[in-house]
Amino acid sequence: MKNEPSFNSKILLFGEYSIIQNSMGLTLPYTEYNGKLTFDANEMNEQFVTESNEHLSEFANYIENLLEAKKLVIDFDIASFKKDTSEGMYFQSSIPQGFGVGSSGALVAAVYGRYAKDKMNIGEAPSKAAIMELKSVFAKMESYFHGNSSGVDPLICYMNLPLLINGKNGVETVKVELNNTGKGAIFLIDTGISRSTEPLVKYYMQRMEEPSFREFVDKQLKPFANNCIQAFLDGDKETLFAYMRLLSKFQFEHFKPMIPSLFNKLWKRGLDTGEYYLKLCGAGGGGYILGFTQNYELTKKQFKGQNIELLCSI
Repeated sequence: MKNEPSFNSKILLFGEYSIIQNSMGLTLPYTEYNGKLTFDANEMNEQFVTESNEHLSEFANYIENLLEAKKLVIDFDIASFKKDTSEGMYFQSSIPQGFGVGSSGALVAAVYGRYAKDKMNIGEAPSKAAIMELKSVFAKMESYFHGNSSGVDPLICYMNLPLLINGKNGVETVKVELNNTGKGAIFLIDTGISRSTEPLVKYYMQRMEEPSFREFVDKQLKPFANNCIQAFLDGDKETLFAYMRLLSKFQFEHFKPMIPSLFNKLWKRGLDTGEYYLKLCGAGGGGYILGFTQNYELTKKQFKGQNIELLCSI
């Protein structure tokens, strides 16, 4: 497996949680981190290798059960997958787990890429129908990790292209123009806190059973996210930041369990001053937080002592 391909992490720029309710979503490849299947354990932590191998073995059993129940209708070499895991294969990854940048998505993409027999050839510019079919396959596979998955994370990790998700039945590749000379920026804040996605998604789904909360999501969260995406793709910074403020405020008021308490003050300061706006990156609860600012140099001073990283200039 010396030439086994690596799969990059991802950033869901907009659409966390609202995408479950059929909103738009915009996701970008994040080349800072990647992972691949391998037997090579040189210079790797022995405990990490052992735990990764055990997780892969359990995942192989899960895939086998899906195939036997005909819930995963693809030509998949499960025998080779189980044989390789029994011989010590693991997922060698630099992607931090529980940080919202697609650790499970990259793993699912790697397993599909190695063991699916009639896999999608990315270089052939797949049709929207083919992309949707692959998204459905990935959703079933990644449900092992989260209990509920849209399939978007593995999809972008596998395709390594910006993707626009338009509800449950629309996914297409998009061209994202990034202005590397602008004063503004999108940046990442490392909270230093790992979290599990499943309980956060479960909490959200329970809240969605409340009519008042569902109405908030339908009439506020979804339109805010959709308008941010459209403005971002259009390069309309004025509209982008107007809706970013609304999106950030909505999350601050309604997604308290998803925001690490240590960052409440910084989050509110952005809303009060308008210097920057923060939003969840993935499920929240820790991991990374996304920040949007029209003056990155000024904002960096406000985040002195925090571990922040420039994602792109805007």
